Amino acid sequence: MFDQKITRRSFAATASSGMAAIGLLGASVRSADAYQGNMERALGSLHQALESLRESTANKGGHRARAMELVRQAIEETQAGVEFADNHGGGGR
Repeated sequence: MFDQKITRRSFAATASSGMAAIGLLGASVRSADAYQGNMERALGSLHQALESLRESTANKGGHRARAMELVRQAIEETQAGVEFADNHGGGGR
């Protein structure tokens, strides 16, 4: 009788470990599918553009400041798109 309890416990522990491993595998596959290389590259480019605008001289009749604001908005929208896709099973390129 004692041996049966150990066997049942071992089985339960093994089964729960296996289910956890399957869950983690599924999560990692989903994360891999959700990687959005093009969006990540776009974010990098937008951050570089913002930095270039910051480093440029300010005498542009307000256009430099407006461009910086628009780039900030583009960064926010791109990040929102990445988050949306992550939360809704999107991804890909």
